[in-house]
Amino acid sequence: MAVLAECPICHKKQSLRNRLCACGEDLVKAKKSNRVRFWINYRLPGGKQVRKIEGDGYDLTKTKAAEGKTRALKVENRILDIKPEAKMTFSELTKWYLKLESVKALARYPILTINLNSFNQVLGNTIVNQLKPVDLEDYQAKRKAQGQADSYVDQQIAMARAMINKAFDNDIVSGDTIKVFKRIKKLLKGDSNARDRVLSVEEFDRLMKVLPFHTRAIVATGYYAGMRKGEVINLTWDKVDMKSRIIALDAADTKDREARRIPICDALNKILEKIPKAIHNEAIHRNHVFLFKGKPITDIRTALRKACTTAGIAYGRSEKDGFVFHDTRHCFNTNMRKSGVPESVIMKITGHSTREMFLRYDTVDSQDTRKAVDQMEGFLKSVDQNVDQAPLKATEG
Repeated sequence: MAVLAECPICHKKQSLRNRLCACGEDLVKAKKSNRVRFWINYRLPGGKQVRKIEGDGYDLTKTKAAEGKTRALKVENRILDIKPEAKMTFSELTKWYLKLESVKALARYPILTINLNSFNQVLGNTIVNQLKPVDLEDYQAKRKAQGQADSYVDQQIAMARAMINKAFDNDIVSGDTIKVFKRIKKLLKGDSNARDRVLSVEEFDRLMKVLPFHTRAIVATGYYAGMRKGEVINLTWDKVDMKSRIIALDAADTKDREARRIPICDALNKILEKIPKAIHNEAIHRNHVFLFKGKPITDIRTALRKACTTAGIAYGRSEKDGFVFHDTRHCFNTNMRKSGVPESVIMKITGHSTREMFLRYDTVDSQDTRKAVDQMEGFLKSVDQNVDQAPLKATEG
């Protein structure tokens, strides 16, 4: 039994003694900045390996204390004691999960609540440890029959799985329940849901002209800053430094739980400057940047759909070349790459931790392929000219 350190870059679990990860990350500095998550690693009777975290996993002291308790249970042969899941329903487990402060702080908390409520409409009265793979398969079939998209059904089960993992980390459920979720295959295969819709500059200009101001500012922030929807609509003025022209997101504000600093370009700066805000009342000053009738905006789909229709732009995931807000992130990645910004810099701004995910948001279009062919043709012409102009060598007679 041991406590392992998880590299924040490559996520490899390794000895606490390691100072440098194989990927090159300085683990000593990462620990000081609270970016390393700690895992308790042990084996159950029979040899099955178990890894779990204590709380959010970033407190080494709590993790070591939990490891000591687990070690004592193993010595006393009580490691397989019956869990509360034997009598707890999914609805009861959901109430526990959604009340956790660490969960409430998640940027996706509103979506998490919606998805778990949907899950519980069908399986809420099911005792957790009585769940079978066939129950989840039936859930998938039921939701599909209701017309829900594969990606949405997968999302509901994924968020229920995240709840189960949290419960396991806190010794509320056993590994058997986790195993049930692991056996379920996603409905959506591979990257079949990957999107490549990027607005042209002309399309974006048309859209901006017809959007109402409060929605225009949100779309512009996604387009010019590459921020996720949740990061944009939950943005507060204390995160925006108009003087230094920086949006500073804390780890709690981002999906990947890592702080980011996003530069504000001229176009976005002009839009943000037009948004009224109080400067004397601190409580108001720290309120949401994007308001409508004095209340934070939570959904822009209706306004965006109407504006797209007016601008002659297809809207919606199910429409051919349909545009949705999340595509502004594709626009940002692609436009940054086309302008010559290094991938590492783009990933730093957008918060993509892997190149694979970055590439999913970087769209190669016909302009790129045409430019590539032109570059090849130019290269061949230059080589041909060099050959023609090369001096002839004298041959021996």
